[in-house]
Amino acid sequence: MKEKGLLKKNTIVVTQMSNFGLEKKMKENGIKVVKTDVGDKYVVEEMRTSGYNLGGEQSGHVIFLDHSTTGDGCVAALSVLAVMRESRKKLSEMNQLFEDVPQTLINCRVRQRKPLEQIKGYKELLQKIENELKGQGRIFVRYSGTEAVLRVLVEGPDQRKISELAQEMASHLERELSV
Repeated sequence: MKEKGLLKKNTIVVTQMSNFGLEKKMKENGIKVVKTDVGDKYVVEEMRTSGYNLGGEQSGHVIFLDHSTTGDGCVAALSVLAVMRESRKKLSEMNQLFEDVPQTLINCRVRQRKPLEQIKGYKELLQKIENELKGQGRIFVRYSGTEAVLRVLVEGPDQRKISELAQEMASHLERELSV
């Protein structure tokens, strides 16, 4: 879409849960990434408000606002097939263009929902983890919108390391929020 001048404002809209590798690849190709809260309704809202036409979320919803206002698997599949035909590349070749960054997601059961910045030791631990990731990954913490769960997502190149960091944050938050 960018090559054809069809990607409005050279921007895509994704949620906070989208893979860090996607953001890196888009940046390499001069495409801006705008992040929203989790949920395709927030992606569509941002697309409409700001005049973007491509977005989606990690769950698989891909939204081509020029064609539909919701994630449509048929439109997404046809778009991929069109690119395959035009580029004369197999899907396996196209898939190699993007490399997922390893992720660890831990769901923590909580008894109370306290603003994250008010949790004792949270900011310090968050800063420590961000420093350990050295710009090669990220940590994202959010409450579930549908259940008494806090989600801790850590991404980075070393699966063992990010698992340890995610567990460290999850354990801390469970201790603080199970009171």
